[in-house]
Amino acid sequence: MSFMKLKAISTPLTVINFINNNNKKSGQWWQSLHRTMLRGVLGKTFRLVGYTIQYGCIAHCAFEYVGGVVMCSGPSMEPTIQNSDIVFAENLSRHFYGIQRGDIVIAKSPSDPKSNICKRVIGLEGDKILTSSPSDFFKSHNYVPTGHVWLEGDNLQNSTDSRYYGPIPYGLIRGRIFFKIWPLSDFGFLRDSPNGHRFSDD
Repeated sequence: MSFMKLKAISTPLTVINFINNNNKKSGQWWQSLHRTMLRGVLGKTFRLVGYTIQYGCIAHCAFEYVGGVVMCSGPSMEPTIQNSDIVFAENLSRHFYGIQRGDIVIAKSPSDPKSNICKRVIGLEGDKILTSSPSDFFKSHNYVPTGHVWLEGDNLQNSTDSRYYGPIPYGLIRGRIFFKIWPLSDFGFLRDSPNGHRFSDD
């Protein structure tokens, strides 16, 4: 009888031990799976962040040194560039000091560094600029100082430019506009200045 009692007692213990062992193995398997999934997610996340930074740097370099598409606003460059026209601006010329008289440029506003302006280069350093009206009897001139450019809008009657804030530092130039993308009816290279008389006066 004592043997039967001992056997009756040991059988539940065996079942309990078996269940506990299975639970431990199941828990270990789940933890291993969890760690594997976590490593996979973290690996993909880090790779995504790495690709984002890499392509972000490439895009930044492209926009900083090559150029990009720009939408212009305001009437100051009419009729050459109308409000909402889309143009292409290249940035290589400013890096290699290739900006010439007559070029249309994008520059940081000297009165508001958070905004950009679109104007035409009328004079480079050392150029003599007529600052009075051509009809004035007494003419007045300014000389563009070293490291500066003189900017004016093609729409002289409706443009705030170097006639008001003076020549601007060359370093404020962000790019040179040379090609119009939109509207399609005006697709192509930009036309010459309608104010040829405003260029360097000797």
